[in-house]
Amino acid sequence: MKLIVGLGNPGAEYAQTKHNVGFMVVDAIAKKLDVEFDEKKFNGIYHIGDEYILAKPQTYMNNSGSFVVEIMNYYKINQNDILIIQDDLDLAIGRATIKQKGSSGGHNGLKDIIQKLGTEKINRLKIGIGRSDNVVNYVLSKFTPNDLEVINKIIDSAADIALTYIYNDIHYVINKFNGKW
Repeated sequence: MKLIVGLGNPGAEYAQTKHNVGFMVVDAIAKKLDVEFDEKKFNGIYHIGDEYILAKPQTYMNNSGSFVVEIMNYYKINQNDILIIQDDLDLAIGRATIKQKGSSGGHNGLKDIIQKLGTEKINRLKIGIGRSDNVVNYVLSKFTPNDLEVINKIIDSAADIALTYIYNDIHYVINKFNGKW
């Protein structure tokens, strides 16, 4: 069983903001699979498929780790079968990368997950949102129309990558997709 977790902040005021790219990708996956987030537990919403769980914490970004640990433990998911989908300030809009481990890179949601799991060895799909001097305001702002056109293409590609991950290991996904966008 694979666990795919999109990071973001709950609430209408955060919808379509840069910091919610993880939610946007998971929503795109759900749309491609024609499923809804029909389970609510552990301060999150999720859908259980035959081979996967698709999830969105509802804890706000900085407290995402508790949700990930609780759902992982409850459904007995191996830590190596988790994929975190997140925004990344250090990647330009239109760029993305898949990694198996590393620091949080200053991302507070990932930082909390690393802390709660006790390891930096966490699969992640990082979606570039670019950077600005005022990080807090920037990540909580909406995309410009031009950037939204670019990010929507990346979201669609990222959803396909996550779907590929459901039926393959992370090495296959990295070899197939890294460096292709």
